[in-house]
Amino acid sequence: MLLEKKEGITKRNSGKIVVGYDVSDDYAQISYCTLDDREPETLAQVTGSEQYNIPALLCKKHGVNQWFYGKEALKAAEAGEGIPVRNLLTLARKDETVDVGGESFDAVALLTLFIRRSMSMLNIVVSPDYLEGVMFTVDDLDQRTVEIFLQVAANLYLKTDKIFFQSHAESFYYYTLYQPRELWTHEVLLCDYDNRRMKIYALNSNRKTTPVVMYMDISEYPEMARADIESTADMDEDMKARLDMLFLDIAKEQCREKVISCIYLIGDGYREEWTLESLKYLCMGRRVFKGNNLYSKGACYGIKEKLGIGSEGKEYAFLGSDKLKANVGMRVLRRGLDSYFAAMDAGVNWFEAKKEYDVILEEGNEISIFLTPLNGKEAREIHMELQGIEDRPRRTTRLRITMGMTSESQLSIHVKDMGFGELFPASGSEWTKTFDI
Repeated sequence: MLLEKKEGITKRNSGKIVVGYDVSDDYAQISYCTLDDREPETLAQVTGSEQYNIPALLCKKHGVNQWFYGKEALKAAEAGEGIPVRNLLTLARKDETVDVGGESFDAVALLTLFIRRSMSMLNIVVSPDYLEGVMFTVDDLDQRTVEIFLQVAANLYLKTDKIFFQSHAESFYYYTLYQPRELWTHEVLLCDYDNRRMKIYALNSNRKTTPVVMYMDISEYPEMARADIESTADMDEDMKARLDMLFLDIAKEQCREKVISCIYLIGDGYREEWTLESLKYLCMGRRVFKGNNLYSKGACYGIKEKLGIGSEGKEYAFLGSDKLKANVGMRVLRRGLDSYFAAMDAGVNWFEAKKEYDVILEEGNEISIFLTPLNGKEAREIHMELQGIEDRPRRTTRLRITMGMTSESQLSIHVKDMGFGELFPASGSEWTKTFDI
């Protein structure tokens, strides 16, 4: 399912590729595929191995401006040859200046350096000239993270401008779409365990809508943190038994009164094979897969959909926590006919959902916006009163409407009186109101 064994890698001398780049504070991972490939491949640090995770750290060698990344950085740090810099993604999100041996470095610049060095691994399979696009995927996607990766991408000087971003949840969604249909007829679970906490993604669908709405519930279980998390020693038997029982209780909670098609177990936390009783329970009438390259492969599938190369997602709309969950529009008069004007579509990242347009006010001092949720809620009409607007004849007031989301559930509408040419100069009046979606 997730893992793939390859005895060697043949360099591609033709054919565009897309890349899925998964990055966290702990590791990075790179998958790629040609535009025609059905399934992506994942770069291994050792040819023929399943060592896909690139340690996400840098190490600056003492006394010189020489930087190591990944495994080499880990070795240099352990040997005392340099100063390690960890948690690169978190540092960039905090917009911190990082002190390394008395020198100050911009955190986003350090993250860029790591990504540039790690992406150079692609050179063993394809020339940079054949790069069609890159999808970055991270645990949680917000406006700040998008800003960071836009800056990173600009400084990578890639030979493509097709750069996209999505959350781990969305990468899981796209990965699922590209699996055999019998694996996601019903609910699908992804249990991501990194030794610190377990994060469970539950993907389900509402097939009564058009398009079919795919939605996700996310639960976190910090009680799964290992007591010896900083230790490099193998987990003792008592710890294995404790985690197994905790996970068994969590699994029963997640599967109670549900029909689960399949379950994925990913993350370094499963490496020591402690899931004895919990795995027995999970396998009762359900398909269970283990691996660790789901997110980067899902990023590859995601970019194929964004570029219009893949077609599996055309009948579906994903409404994750970072998505706009309703269509937003207005009833307008076009060429004498009543019609619907779509301002913002459900399924886009809420922090990227923006629209500005002009309308002519028919009469009165009110505008109406139609909200059509795709998550099962009732469609409704919301009204915004423009108090104090100048009294003019019918159809002689032009309004500039600017829409945007202030959170995943709040829509902000700003209206400005633009007047009507020389006949009725703009008054300068403006109105702003926020609505719950």
